[in-house]
Amino acid sequence: MKPEIKKGIYKHYKGKFYEVLHLAIHSETLEAMVVYKPLYKSDNYDADTLWVRPLTMFTEKVVVDGKLVDRFSFQKTSIKY
Repeated sequence: MKPEIKKGIYKHYKGKFYEVLHLAIHSETLEAMVVYKPLYKSDNYDADTLWVRPLTMFTEKVVVDGKLVDRFSFQKTSIKY
């Protein structure tokens, strides 16, 4: 089955927003990787810095205050520039 993720804006469980741009495949392991960017300014990284995270980790649930919540939750389709 081909891995998929909906492109658009996601909210991290800690509150910041990110835009999912693509789904990539790791060249050595063939693991699906989510390509995304933060939608906030950072003192440590340029605004155009892209990030990758394994799809399994991006879509997993985490325990927060004793409750299972999505690590990233879909909010809406991508913003228009």
